[in-house]
Amino acid sequence: MNNPNDSQGAQDARSEFVFMDSEVDISDFGTADLPGLIALWGLSIVVFVQFFTRYVLNDSLAWTEELARYVLVVVAFFGAISVSRKGTHIFLEFFYRYLSPVVGKWLTVAMEVLTMLFWAFMSLQAYKLALKTKTKMASMELPKNALYYAVSFSLAVMALYSLWWLIHKIRQSPEDVLREIEESALHDVPK
Repeated sequence: MNNPNDSQGAQDARSEFVFMDSEVDISDFGTADLPGLIALWGLSIVVFVQFFTRYVLNDSLAWTEELARYVLVVVAFFGAISVSRKGTHIFLEFFYRYLSPVVGKWLTVAMEVLTMLFWAFMSLQAYKLALKTKTKMASMELPKNALYYAVSFSLAVMALYSLWWLIHKIRQSPEDVLREIEESALHDVPK
């Protein structure tokens, strides 16, 4: 147990908390995670207003359902930025155990190239869709293309993080790449 007067102990107490018998490290929160957190809180507020007006006031506001749908999309894509920043998108690590380190490294690099190209291509497509969309939401006077711009932005940021991970993996030794994959796979295994 850490001494509460110890500065390192105080730091550990601030960065970890126990949730359902497992420690959760919250110190890995970056600036890139902030838009997703703000969108999540915005979604919480909109859904609360929707619930309150529908079940307490018995007079639902029509715009809350449509806005909640769009903000949920934004939460998903902004949350994917956080996952890309950490390099923890889901993938099948099973096959890496049976490959030589050199083949495993270059397969990882090839997958990162494909991922980066996919994010960049989809960002471009979302941007083109945003340029073509001129309508407004049905229940509010907000342009629908704002959603597509947000999605395009998040995909572009994900492509940049993927590029960063690509450079990181190219510079690593094959053994280090496979060790990181193994550590990532075993990170959530209960002790």
